[in-house]
Amino acid sequence: MTQEKDETYTKKEGASVIYLAGGCFWGLEKLMQSIPGVIQTTAGYANGKSDIVPDYQIVSSGRSGYRETVRVGYDPRKISLDALLFAYFRVIDPTLENRQGNDRGTQYQTGIYYVDDSSKETVMRIAEIERERHPAFKVEIGPLTSFYDAEEYHQKYLDKNPGGYCHIGADEFLEAAEMIIDPGKYPRPKKEKIAEILDETAFSVTQKGDTEPAFQNAFRDRHEKGIYVDVVTGEPLFTSSDKYQSSCGWPAFSESIDKNTIIPREDNSFGMKRTEVKSRAGNSHLGHVFFGDRESPSGTRYCINSASLRFIPYAEMEKEGYGYLKSKVR
Repeated sequence: MTQEKDETYTKKEGASVIYLAGGCFWGLEKLMQSIPGVIQTTAGYANGKSDIVPDYQIVSSGRSGYRETVRVGYDPRKISLDALLFAYFRVIDPTLENRQGNDRGTQYQTGIYYVDDSSKETVMRIAEIERERHPAFKVEIGPLTSFYDAEEYHQKYLDKNPGGYCHIGADEFLEAAEMIIDPGKYPRPKKEKIAEILDETAFSVTQKGDTEPAFQNAFRDRHEKGIYVDVVTGEPLFTSSDKYQSSCGWPAFSESIDKNTIIPREDNSFGMKRTEVKSRAGNSHLGHVFFGDRESPSGTRYCINSASLRFIPYAEMEKEGYGYLKSKVR
């Protein structure tokens, strides 16, 4: 199927492929290149009018229906499609139609195009989570119908032109490159299952955004060595090494294990301007993050509800499947 829709793609043993449109393809290609486990990236044009063979001039007219798209070949033994999709959503604004950053036009419409049923299932599952995070969702999702390689000067453009325009920030490239936790290991259960596995407080906090009482929660005074994971998915979030005694009344952490696992969201509830934090794979409400905290070693305070966490003692990390993170616990 892929060969028919994309004549320049050759299927390799042990490799999978996904097609991502995220505004200007220069930055998105650079982002995907940065992620360990990605084998090959190609900038191109996808899913336009069937009677048009695209080139940059035609696509730039905005009348061809083609999207600037990156073909991402990856090794699923080293990186999951979940991880690639969450990295993609981290750098786009899914509420916008036909634009990203400073770019305007139908060629900059965001989209995810899959080539098989397995990829489709994953795309739909991750898209459902991302829809919950945003007031509107404009990302096109569907099967790949066509893909053409872009001109050679577009390929690896930001490697050739390090100062070239990009709507994705340098910090976002670095975060993607330093990803150590793969969300594909920690898929969110179906909603009915979440209600079964959580107690009333944990459900209210993680699923409804409630807050447990200050100074009356399980982990505020816990100092045992280990890691804290999302109570819903098991995705690792914080270590005991970065936990500090705070006067806030809830568990406080100076940083996360992996910045990719924490999703910040603007929160203007209760007449306050705050930054809510949610888990990546589960979209669980965790708490809030504050900056300029004089008690924190880093100046950053992740103020987290105990009810949103499960603690894994250091001695049990190997048995629980978290042995690969033992070096992060000092």
